[in-house]
Amino acid sequence: MSLRIQASREADRIAAFIGRTVDGAQARGVVLGLSGGIDSAVVGALCVSALGKGRVLVLLMPSRHTPREDLEDARVLADAWGVRREEIQISGIVDDITRSTKAEGTRVAKANVQARIRMVLLYYRANSLGYLVAGTGDKSEELLGYFSKWGDGGVDFLPIAHLYKTQVRVLGAFLGLPKEVVDKPASPQLWRGQRATDEIPANYDRLDVALHFLYDLKLKPNEAAARARVPLGVVNRVLEMHARTEHKRMLPPSLA
Repeated sequence: MSLRIQASREADRIAAFIGRTVDGAQARGVVLGLSGGIDSAVVGALCVSALGKGRVLVLLMPSRHTPREDLEDARVLADAWGVRREEIQISGIVDDITRSTKAEGTRVAKANVQARIRMVLLYYRANSLGYLVAGTGDKSEELLGYFSKWGDGGVDFLPIAHLYKTQVRVLGAFLGLPKEVVDKPASPQLWRGQRATDEIPANYDRLDVALHFLYDLKLKPNEAAARARVPLGVVNRVLEMHARTEHKRMLPPSLA
């Protein structure tokens, strides 16, 4: 099954949403983290379309784990759009934070420090300029909880969170993004050699169809697996990840 979208209509709809959101907040523009991957590239292109290049700032925030080609792709995108870009190497900040405690952090804990430093930097620039922070998460990541709480999940609005990863790629191709960005394998690049496909239940072509049957059409697990043509184990793993990360999609619990 193909999750088809009308790319032209979707681009217009998202651009209008961006404009309404920024104007409704009486903000002067947006700032986003540009990684060189498909999600941030699509959001960046649509922010420029909605607001104009003068109201968009992109931050490139590489760490020692960031592949050189990702950083170069981000530079090429920003320069092609004509937006302001600032580059901040975050490895020294990460080291300062992790050295400030005697406890030895796990790989995931150290990875989340990187994501949260990037969030702090985005909000520092946004608050200084009267901008909003545009999020770059897609629906596949949101449903699986495949993002850092108060890291890349800490944003003011999410322009593409209603689109699955495969749909974002279609939109990126329509927007004329470079093929190497559109087809680039997904990875948060929070440690050397990290690949999304090592951590999610299936590749996105199969995963997105399973997510659609489970969460859009509300099919039972065995029905979703059969319709999506994936093993039941994939669907069960999706359900487990979704349940375990529910706290990421909700406000913190309270007695209020």
